Amino acid sequence: MAFYFCKLLAPRPSFPGDMTPAEAAAMQAHVAHWSRFAEAGKALAFGPVLDPAGPWGLGLLSVADEAEARAFADGDPVVTAGLGFRYEIHPMPQLVLGRAAAPEPTPA
Repeated sequence: MAFYFCKLLAPRPSFPGDMTPAEAAAMQAHVAHWSRFAEAGKALAFGPVLDPAGPWGLGLLSVADEAEARAFADGDPVVTAGLGFRYEIHPMPQLVLGRAAAPEPTPA
């Protein structure tokens, strides 16, 4: 497995304060997309970051390779809707999970 930091960039710095109905629908589908990946154990964490310079989304993936990370991002409904959202994807050679984020061991 390989780890990737995904940064979803909004179409403008004023987002989400002036979100259009089309953007709201795409964002709902976006959350469902990431939630399915989380259920599969491939999205370790995701959520919005309210950066004063402009909001963005954070996602941490555990996938086979960069091609899988890019395919996941390219298939995100918020990207395929053509509303100006885009991803930056960065490999992480190592990821340390804190106790709260690490899965509980299964009893033998």
